[in-house]
Amino acid sequence: MGFNIKGNTYLVGNVDWEIESYQGYKYSTHKGTSYNAYLIKEQKNVLIDTVDAPFTEVFIRNLKNEIDLNSIDYIVINHGEKDHAGALPELMKLIPDTPIYCTKNAVKSLRGQYHQDWNFNVVKTGDKLDLGDKELLFVEMPLLHWPDSMLCFLTKENILFSNDAFGQHYATSAIYNDLVDQGELLIECLKYYSNILTPYNSKVIKKIEEILSLNLPLDIICPSHGVLWRDNPSQIIELYLKWAQDYQENQITILYDTMWDSTRHMAEAIADGIKASDESTIIKLMHLSKKDKNDVIAEVFKSKAILIGSPTVNKGVLSSIASICEVIKSLEFKNKKAASFGSYGWSGESTKIINTKLLESGFSLVNDGLKMAWNPDEDAIKECTLFAKEFSDSLKDEPLT
Repeated sequence: MGFNIKGNTYLVGNVDWEIESYQGYKYSTHKGTSYNAYLIKEQKNVLIDTVDAPFTEVFIRNLKNEIDLNSIDYIVINHGEKDHAGALPELMKLIPDTPIYCTKNAVKSLRGQYHQDWNFNVVKTGDKLDLGDKELLFVEMPLLHWPDSMLCFLTKENILFSNDAFGQHYATSAIYNDLVDQGELLIECLKYYSNILTPYNSKVIKKIEEILSLNLPLDIICPSHGVLWRDNPSQIIELYLKWAQDYQENQITILYDTMWDSTRHMAEAIADGIKASDESTIIKLMHLSKKDKNDVIAEVFKSKAILIGSPTVNKGVLSSIASICEVIKSLEFKNKKAASFGSYGWSGESTKIINTKLLESGFSLVNDGLKMAWNPDEDAIKECTLFAKEFSDSLKDEPLT
């Protein structure tokens, strides 16, 4: 059965407790996720989004327990990705003529994925759908995070159906933001933003400002994943505006991989040097072969600076380093400093390769990096510590955003 949110609006999605990775293996889901679909039962009945395909059967069965499917007047698809529209093909077999309201790009997405020419009705920002004494107001959200994304607002009930915006991959039976562990929730929200929305910071600011300019009264934010924001719902909007300002904390993150522990010894000495320079700086030391890449990105997101270290292997770097550099580059971080380090036995190209990747990713290099032959001895460890102190000292006058 659906869960009553407010008035005649119901949560009719599914919780996925077991999922461990998302979009293939692009995003880790340590806390599971949920597929939040919504049913509005007014003079006109509206289904907003569906669920991921594996949950189709249970979704349709539960939906039938809530409403006669033939009584659904409209379907709104805020975003065509399969985790939102995966159950749509089977649902449309049962109610094939039901109008689907979505953006022009969502029509392309749905046709491209499912090869069906359903009864599409294209909407754009400012369009409204009359439900009787209430309306759904549509706002396009291109590239937040797909070109087809939009949100909609239910008047009089003051509910914002925000799709992927303001969500998090977080499975819980509690449903509302005030009923879950707040620290855990914040971690999942920041991880979601940093890994998915960072490249669109300027668009996030512009779109939120546009939505705020509409002066919509806001009681509940209903995203497509995770908890619903009923307790001070504007708090997540304020966090998004904060995070979108090229966010950073007083943190330095050291990313490294190692073969025979030489680069690890360097990384640990660098961490000690940073601590000696400034005890107030938060230091995260992350061995990339043993860390989840999405957790790593969340730490990079919080950092004012990073250091990346790798031994030289076949005149290159270890694959974990090459991989994280590509992910970092794709997220287009701004206003962050960086440096490289690494050990080598024969040729020593790793620092130069990492420097190139960092520059391509928009980081400002503090120096040319530090490379050391073989396993660092006591004098080399001291050199690593001095390198770290100088790196940290160079950041002290930099304002945090």
